[in-house]
Amino acid sequence: MYLGSGHPNGQANEATGPSQSDWRVRAACRDEDPEELFVRGAEQRKAKVVCVSCPVRTECLAEALDNRIEFGVWGGMTERERRAVLRRRPDVTSWYELLTEARREHTEEDVRVG
Repeated sequence: MYLGSGHPNGQANEATGPSQSDWRVRAACRDEDPEELFVRGAEQRKAKVVCVSCPVRTECLAEALDNRIEFGVWGGMTERERRAVLRRRPDVTSWYELLTEARREHTEEDVRVG
């Protein structure tokens, strides 16, 4: 989820990959009210709906994981879900690289199967 600086306290986040500079302008949440997206509890399910068809979901999630963003729904994952992923995979040094490679492999598999 990208809203302004990407962080509820206004802090800017570092770019984590070569195409990170422009993904934010294509984010499905770019015009959403931050109050509706940085929520807790059951309201997070509503916020995650925005991410379902977002064209930059992978880049958004990588941004949150690489920069250890603790607030809001990013790339379709809550802060609790992201913490669990980070605990399971402490060896990952670049979530951007890992996730974009996984997306590329998945896309190539779809082409071969389809």
